[in-house]
Amino acid sequence: MDFETQYKFLIRLTPGFKWNMGNHWQLAGQVRVPIVNQYGSEYKYVDLTVFDISKEFHIKSLYLKASAGVFSMNRYGLDLKAFLPLCDWFAFEGQAGWVGLMTINPNWYIDVPDRFVWTVGGDVYLSKSNTQLRGVLGRYLFKDFGVEAEAMRHFNHTTISVFGRWNNRFGYDAGFKVVIALPPYHRKHRMVNFRPASSFCISYLVMYQQFGNVMYRTDPEENGRDGWFSRDFLQWGSHTMDPDFIITEKNKKE
Repeated sequence: MDFETQYKFLIRLTPGFKWNMGNHWQLAGQVRVPIVNQYGSEYKYVDLTVFDISKEFHIKSLYLKASAGVFSMNRYGLDLKAFLPLCDWFAFEGQAGWVGLMTINPNWYIDVPDRFVWTVGGDVYLSKSNTQLRGVLGRYLFKDFGVEAEAMRHFNHTTISVFGRWNNRFGYDAGFKVVIALPPYHRKHRMVNFRPASSFCISYLVMYQQFGNVMYRTDPEENGRDGWFSRDFLQWGSHTMDPDFIITEKNKKE
């Protein structure tokens, strides 16, 4: 052990794109580029983290999002997310994926999709305090089973949550998350928009069980504040609050 080295740094850029093709179709991509790496050779490569196509649609009051392509956590395959609001304060949620392992560095490797993952749960939203309570159970990426309970408090441009979870392979854990919507909050709509990420997330784990209750992301900007669906498609929970971003057309005065 090197007692003189108290910290190691790993700094990576994650540029990406999102193409909204109309009618709630979206093509998204993201790469991860190392800038400063003191963690070893496995982190020195440029990685493809997301490249997929998604479609949001609904069947009566059941909201669905289907995705196909490359997801985070070195996975690829098919994914389906579902959200069923029963009223303005209670809803069911679920996710199911059929995925395989795919890596491009240091060598290209891809296997046949052989892993079925899923989560099911419920959400309660208390509009007076902008508080959301969420509970889920599922089968996760590392063939583990787990449950998780989370309480989220939505503020203007920020969400703070605390959570606890149990996993049959990794035991108990707890922690907190902070999701911050990043400025500028007033944006202009152009054919092509260059902007920073919509949000930044900080999380802390008491036991740091990093492989327990883990799922992939199908959207580079997926976060707990906004949920899975776009604001104009599903009005529930934090989407009923004032929007984080105000979008105006380029030729209109703000």
